[in-house]
Amino acid sequence: MLYEYIDLIETVGIKLFFVALFFLIGMAIQDVLKKGNVPQFGRVAVWFVLCFGMAGFVFKEVLIAVWETQI
Repeated sequence: MLYEYIDLIETVGIKLFFVALFFLIGMAIQDVLKKGNVPQFGRVAVWFVLCFGMAGFVFKEVLIAVWETQI
């Protein structure tokens, strides 16, 4: 039974890995911003770029899911 769902387990595992990786990167950047006394504008710019990049990955996954269901 486990062999039947190995592709699903791998897919979920990889996606959870990337979620954890994004979280850890975000926590590291937050720590650097706090310890470096970065002004508010710089913090907003950094978080905007991070969220924009993460939104690109989410959009890509949604687009792939939509594309695969239509074929």
